Amino acid sequence: MQPGTDVVEIANGDRPAWDSKIQYVLAQVGFSVGLGNVWRFPYLCHQNGGGAFMLLYVFLLLVVGVPLFFMELAAGQSIRQGSIGVWKHISPKLAGIGYSSCMVCFFVALYYNVIIAWSLFYMGNSFQYPLPWQQCPVYSFVSSKSTVRECASSSPTTYFWFRKALNITNSIEESGELNSNMTVCLLAAWTIVSLAMIKGIKSSAKVMYFSSVFPYVVLFIFLIRGLMLDGAMEGITYMFYPKLEIWGNVQVWRQAATQVFFALGLGYGSVIAYSSYNPVHNNCHRDALMVSGINFMTSVLASLVVFVVLGFRAKNIALRCVAKNLGLLNIMASHGSNQHWWPWFNMTDPSSVSIAEYREWYSHYRSMVGPNITDCSLEQEMNKGVEGTGLAFIAFTEVMAVFPASPFWSTLFFLMLLNLGLSTMFGTMQGILTPLMDNFSLSGLRRTLLTVSTCALGFLIGLLFTQRSGNYFVTMFDDYSATLPLVIVVIFETISVAWIYGTDRFLDDVEVMLKWRPPVVYKYLWKYVCLLAMIGLLAASLLRMVFKGPTYTAWNRSTASEMTLEYPGWALAMIVMLIVFASLPVPIGYIHSMLKNRQVPNTHSEEEGGQEMHHGFYTKCTSTEQLDSDFDQRALCEEDEARPRAALLPIGSEQYQLLSQQEEEEEEQDTVM
Repeated sequence: MQPGTDVVEIANGDRPAWDSKIQYVLAQVGFSVGLGNVWRFPYLCHQNGGGAFMLLYVFLLLVVGVPLFFMELAAGQSIRQGSIGVWKHISPKLAGIGYSSCMVCFFVALYYNVIIAWSLFYMGNSFQYPLPWQQCPVYSFVSSKSTVRECASSSPTTYFWFRKALNITNSIEESGELNSNMTVCLLAAWTIVSLAMIKGIKSSAKVMYFSSVFPYVVLFIFLIRGLMLDGAMEGITYMFYPKLEIWGNVQVWRQAATQVFFALGLGYGSVIAYSSYNPVHNNCHRDALMVSGINFMTSVLASLVVFVVLGFRAKNIALRCVAKNLGLLNIMASHGSNQHWWPWFNMTDPSSVSIAEYREWYSHYRSMVGPNITDCSLEQEMNKGVEGTGLAFIAFTEVMAVFPASPFWSTLFFLMLLNLGLSTMFGTMQGILTPLMDNFSLSGLRRTLLTVSTCALGFLIGLLFTQRSGNYFVTMFDDYSATLPLVIVVIFETISVAWIYGTDRFLDDVEVMLKWRPPVVYKYLWKYVCLLAMIGLLAASLLRMVFKGPTYTAWNRSTASEMTLEYPGWALAMIVMLIVFASLPVPIGYIHSMLKNRQVPNTHSEEEGGQEMHHGFYTKCTSTEQLDSDFDQRALCEEDEARPRAALLPIGSEQYQLLSQQEEEEEEQDTVM
């Protein structure tokens, strides 16, 4: 590891730094808190036992998430390099880990910016009243008017999402032409990212002050507004009610571990990149605990907002169901039908009938009322889990359409999504650019050129996602381009620190940085618990992929409903290529290093022979044992103590001092004896 020292010191000579600690914390929080906290975590709670899933999540966060997050923070801050430089510094054979991180970051950036483009499209359509997804479009004929069948069979928000926004095809095999609206929005999204990243952290950090804080303001506003809605408390009760039996389900553990993994942004290299701009003695252990805590509390806050809104939506749907059934009963009554099972409440005024009253009547007479009269269950509506784009662009838009001043709430919501996406996107781009700039020593105009070129390439490849079948490719990349490669990357990161470099040596280096030694429990967490957890997650993900088979959800225009389809052969090959391309740099880097070492053994021998003529012996200079030397030698020792050493080097408080020629000869005689 000694040869890497000069590289690190040279690279760090004019390295940028954060203007303040708050700027750094906002950047880390902005990267780790993303769209997954808003639309993935609430769905997992919803599907996996509510409060019981939260307890499981906190447990895995403490024993796996925080230790790995702390490890990445410490490595980046100590070596002050991007992901390529960090693992290359530990061992040249591990350089491929950093390149794999860059590859995964690029894959994620490709489709993540498409989601930002969707948010821009919806935000642009929010500046009108009524909102365009509030009602179904109507076709006017000469003698009559007719609602669009696809919209009438689904809902206005569903129709707007699939037909107006995406204009989606029936399957991934029908590519369709480019969606001009989404192509323009994608260009705007990449332009925003390019302008924010063009001057490195100096420019992106200023944007972070707004993009990281604004989503919290919006979430609190939505929470306060949501608590005033009818059905809010039912939603919160559903969220926190624990179902402890889910702890025996292996798939629930897999989902919780995966969410911990992605929530903290492990393996991307962005955590390492951001921490590399910190002062060497920054308390990265406190940062790890603080950012992890903020991340979890944000997930809980977002879940409260989501369940409040879903509770209101479910109650509205159930009340509409009651009104519809009472209307059918009124029609039956108007035809002179008089049955002994008529409801005891007022059928002519649906607003006066509660869901509980209707369900009590229905439970007594359901066998007599016929198939047209149905049950209206709020719990059944709540059980219909909504995640991802379905939550943001269908469920939430449906609720906001019934709010007073709906354009205001819609604009606020999509501006929040835009900022959540951008703050994560900035971190993802840092995971690509920082390692490449550090590794190839780029500066000035070359850095700017690399940033602009990367964004331009991202836009061109991103056109894949703006065709009519683009949403299916977004799903493919989201499900398969990052999960397995990132787990593999983190496994090798943990092996590098815990087994190749050594946990004791790593803790020694952290002690020098923090000026206190972290608890010894980290040693065993890194060596055994985290490593075994990551290997288990990798095995579970592979087994699920093999036995369940990759599938995706498609929208069928004729039936106006979603259906699950299997990927065609070429799409399966594409999935395999995504995983292989992202994981391949790890073995390639190892093989390249081995071949390089074999090609230069003779060169090393010649260099060593030439260096023997000028070889100097070193002796330790400690605080308890001083050498008898002249003033110049003592000054040399003091200068060596004052020089900032490259981190992750196995040197504690002991330093080394060059002996004089006379002492060197005496040392040689002692050695011979």
